[in-house]
Amino acid sequence: MRTGFWIMKDLHVRLLVLVLTVSALLLVAWKVNVLNLPLLPSDGAVAWNVEARIDFEARGVPATIEFHVPSMTPNFTVIDEDFVAGDYGLSVDRGKENRLAVWSGRRPRGMQALYYRILLHQDGDDPILSRDGRRPLFPKTPDYPENVRIAIDALLGEVRAHSADVATFTRVLLQRLAKEGTSENVDLLRDHFELHGRQVEGLRRVLAGVRIPSRISWGLQIRDGVRSATLDPWLEVHNGDEWLIFNPFNGARGAPADTLFWYTGTDALLDTNGTGPASAQIAIRRSFLDVYTLAEKKADLRDSRVMDFSLLALPLQTQNVYRILLMVPLGALIVVLMRNVVGMNTFGTFMPVLIALAFRETHLLWGVFLFVLLISMGLSIRFYFERLKLLLVPRLASVVTVVVLLMAGISVVSANLGLQRGLSVALFPMVIMAMTIERASIIWEENGALEAFRQGLGTLVVALLGYMVMFNEILQHMVFLFPELLLVVLATTLLLGRYTGYRLTELRRFRSFVQEQKL
Repeated sequence: MRTGFWIMKDLHVRLLVLVLTVSALLLVAWKVNVLNLPLLPSDGAVAWNVEARIDFEARGVPATIEFHVPSMTPNFTVIDEDFVAGDYGLSVDRGKENRLAVWSGRRPRGMQALYYRILLHQDGDDPILSRDGRRPLFPKTPDYPENVRIAIDALLGEVRAHSADVATFTRVLLQRLAKEGTSENVDLLRDHFELHGRQVEGLRRVLAGVRIPSRISWGLQIRDGVRSATLDPWLEVHNGDEWLIFNPFNGARGAPADTLFWYTGTDALLDTNGTGPASAQIAIRRSFLDVYTLAEKKADLRDSRVMDFSLLALPLQTQNVYRILLMVPLGALIVVLMRNVVGMNTFGTFMPVLIALAFRETHLLWGVFLFVLLISMGLSIRFYFERLKLLLVPRLASVVTVVVLLMAGISVVSANLGLQRGLSVALFPMVIMAMTIERASIIWEENGALEAFRQGLGTLVVALLGYMVMFNEILQHMVFLFPELLLVVLATTLLLGRYTGYRLTELRRFRSFVQEQKL
């Protein structure tokens, strides 16, 4: 019965560990893949500032300026968008395919400048092969001149014989039309439609001959340092489910991943009424965003409430506190490993974690030096108190007083010597240091100086390991952004809580016994 009880208890712990680990990893995977939270820290996420400047001359009459702005942005997330209207009224109209910014003024005069700015983060690196959109109506067959109609019918017949669907039909057609001298029909069509000047519109008229819906989309290639970028035309055809993207000049399927589709259609990018000649210049500049800011922005854009209940929603000062507190369980895990698996003794159970926290401010080398100095001086005075035959509580109170005086003395001496790091001794937890001195003195008396030295060394080693883990930049980032990882720490601690095997430091001690058992 007792054996069965332990088996059931062990199974319960293992199932609990499995549930905690799987739940934590699923939450992390969801945040990384859905919210695009960065799993690893970096100096910053690359962002792109795209600015369009519209220059025109106002003539003192009512004026309107219409400018197409991006609507659908595959591979990009719009982090921020800004319209600089000046004294003009502004409205943004959303149509079926495009968005149109409309500035209007009553009687502006002189040279004017309006700005449109958009901040983007590139999410994907895959080529843009298709885009969603409403299913269009089938186009009517154009009225071609007789010789053009004959050439188109012949060309479409050849292309149909070498294609299987809308995608392959379009690719073969574009490849045929891209090569001058392929046939007399191709040369005739190139001359008729002036394909070098308005090639995409000519291609649409050819595709209309087989009732394939098509449209022109204008894409901006994102490149750093561009001062006057141009929009490139792309041909899109509808296959009944989605819009497929093709390069109209060589027939290649898809657009590069760094292409920002600005607008769709044959309308001009900029149109004005009541002004002189107008022009639009688009400039591009690369910048960097803090990864946490980027995560919050993306969650807002997805209407996700997850970030509202994350640590990022806390005030900045509180966030900084939790950046440290969340690492304490990792330090505790190090203590568990070193005590229960390695077998290293320390002064107190979790005292090394507190000492490691003090090392954060003192820095490692100075922290170790000040720790050893403070403990050594404190032990000397503690042995003197032992001769006075004081009771426990008064003795501890006396040690605390001495520790405070020693810390103040070290700080004063360091300040006079110009050693600024020495001032950080005040960051050591004085009560913990007093308890450490008391514990060391008791072990010294009961087990000798060697054992006290061993436990003191063990405390220092565990504190060093805890410091390296707790203040690792990658681990700090991961635990702060994904606090559910502490469930994995909890699961590991529970497993170690069931460990009853040999400790590593005991293997040498029991080596002869094990060898006898083998014999």
